[in-house]
Amino acid sequence: MAKTLTFAILHFGVAFTITYLLTGSVVIGGAVALIEPAINTVVFYFHEKVWKRFENKQKLKPLAA
Repeated sequence: MAKTLTFAILHFGVAFTITYLLTGSVVIGGAVALIEPAINTVVFYFHEKVWKRFENKQKLKPLAA
C-alpha cells in the first residue's frame, strides 16, 4: 500500500507541475492534478480487465509442438 500511495503522490505532483509550467495557473494545475489521475485510475481498471481476458485466452491455447 505504501508503494501505491507514494506512486499516487508522484503522479499528482507530476501532473500539477507540468500543467503549472505550461499554463502558469495554480488552479488549472490543481484541477488537472486531480482529474487526470482519477481518470487514469478508471482507465487502468478496464485495461486490467481486458488484459486478464487476453492472458486467460493465451493460457487456453494448446501448445504448438
